[in-house]
Amino acid sequence: MNRMYVMGIFILLFSFSALSATAQQQEPSADRLENRFKTDIFNLGILLQSEAVFSFDEDDDFNGGRKFDLGATRLDIRGNADNGFMYRLQLDFRRQTSVLDAQVGYRFSDNMRMIAGAYKPDLSADLDPNPGNTDFMNRARQVGAMMNSREIGLTLLGEPGSFYYRFGMYNGTGLSRSNDNRFMYTTRLGYTADLNGGSLELGFNGAYDETRFNSVGNTGLVSLGDRVLYGAFIKLDTSTLFGTAEILQTVFDADEFGGREETITGFYATLGSNISSKDQLLIRWDYLDFDLRGDSTDLITAGWNHQATRLISFQLNLLALLEEDEDTRFGLSGVMQFQF
Repeated sequence: MNRMYVMGIFILLFSFSALSATAQQQEPSADRLENRFKTDIFNLGILLQSEAVFSFDEDDDFNGGRKFDLGATRLDIRGNADNGFMYRLQLDFRRQTSVLDAQVGYRFSDNMRMIAGAYKPDLSADLDPNPGNTDFMNRARQVGAMMNSREIGLTLLGEPGSFYYRFGMYNGTGLSRSNDNRFMYTTRLGYTADLNGGSLELGFNGAYDETRFNSVGNTGLVSLGDRVLYGAFIKLDTSTLFGTAEILQTVFDADEFGGREETITGFYATLGSNISSKDQLLIRWDYLDFDLRGDSTDLITAGWNHQATRLISFQLNLLALLEEDEDTRFGLSGVMQFQF
C-alpha cells in the first residue's frame, strides 16, 4: 500500500508533465485573465496549492506524516493610486481567512519607497519569494526558526543603480498586533551584478529586536530581549544554472535556559539546473544548529520543478533528515498549483 501511494505521486506528476509537453503553446485563457485582471491600478493574484506528503516510516511524523493537504490558498490585490501612493491586500484561506499583507505605500522617487503595514521582513533570501515561486516546497529551516514571516511597521526600500537597501522598524511580534513599547529594527544591503545571460547578487541581513519575552520563530524558545540576527547570502542566476548560499545566525538570552545566551546557526546551499524551458532539477543542503539545546541536523532535499503552463506547475521533493545517533529519515512531497 505504501509503494502504491508513492508510485501514485510519481505517475500523476509525470503524466501531467507528458501532457503539458504535447500541449499547444497558445494559452488564450491565460491571456484573457491577464488582460482583464493585471493592470497598473488593480492587479489580482491567485495562488492555489494541493499537496501530498509521505514519510517512509509508517510510525513517524517526519515531513508531516502521510496525508493530502492544502498548501498556500491566497488572494492578492495590489495596485498604484494617484500621486505616488500604492496599496496591497493579501489574504490566506487555508484554515480561516487571515491577513498576510495589508499595506499602504508612497513612492518618493523611482529609487525610494515607504511602506506602512504588514510586510515580509527582509531577513533571509529564502523568505523573499512567495510560496508559488520557491525553489522547493518548504523554505530553508532557518526561516521558520529565526523570524516571523510577516511584521507590522514601516519599511523604507530602494534600488539606486546596482545597489539596493531595505530598512525596517517593526513591532517584532509578527501579525499579533501586540507590542511592549519596544521595536525590532532590520536592514538589508545588497548588490546585483549583471552577467552575460544572468546575474550575481550579494546581500547582508541584520536585525536587532528589543522586544522582551518574545518567541523566537517556531523553536519554542523565548528571548528575554535585545536579540541580534545577522547573516549574508549570494545568489547566482544564469540561463542554465542557478543557486543560493546563505548563512544566518541569531543570538539571544533564552528564558528556558535561565537567561543564558543561546545561539542558533542556519546555513543552506541550493544548486539547480534548467534542463529544459519547463523543467528544473535541483538539490539543497540545509543545516540547523542550536548551541545550548545541543542538537544539530542536516536536511538534504532533491527536487524537480515543472512548469506545465503559464498558470499550472508542480514540484516533487525527496527529503532525507540526518541526525546524530539517529537513523536517517526519508520523506516524499509533491504539490500541484495554480498561480495567476
